[in-house]
Amino acid sequence: MKIAPDGLSTIAQRQLEGFIQQSVSGDTTPIWMHRFPGIVKAVWFNILPVGWIGDWHPSPALQWVVPLSGRWFIETQDGVRVEMGPGDIHWGADKAAGIVDGEIGHRSGQLGDVPCVQLMVQFDGTTEPGVTV
Repeated sequence: MKIAPDGLSTIAQRQLEGFIQQSVSGDTTPIWMHRFPGIVKAVWFNILPVGWIGDWHPSPALQWVVPLSGRWFIETQDGVRVEMGPGDIHWGADKAAGIVDGEIGHRSGQLGDVPCVQLMVQFDGTTEPGVTV
C-alpha cells in the first residue's frame, strides 16, 4: 500500500523479489533470504477480534503486516480491496495519506469466524527503507 501520484492511497499485489542464497548461521546449508534495510522501531503481535473494523486511518508507521492465522482485509481510497491470510504479507506505507471525501489512508478489518492474528514489524523514518516488491 502506498500513496499514488493523485494523492489517494492505493494497493497492488506483487511478488517479493531480490532473494539471495546464504547461510542463516555459521556453516548451515544456505537458504533463500531477503534482508530489508532500515531501523526496526517496534515488533507487535496483533489480534483482530471477530467483527473488528478499523475505520479510515493512515498506517502509523512504515510496516510489514504478516497474518499468522485467520483473515483480514485492506481497502484503499482508490476503492481497491485486498483480502489476506497466512502466506500473504502486506507493506503499509500510507503514513502521509491525504484526506479525500472525508477518508484518510485505508480501512482494514477482520474476516471470517475466527480472530486474525498478525505479526507487525514497524520501521523508523518516513521513506521506504530500500523495499523492493
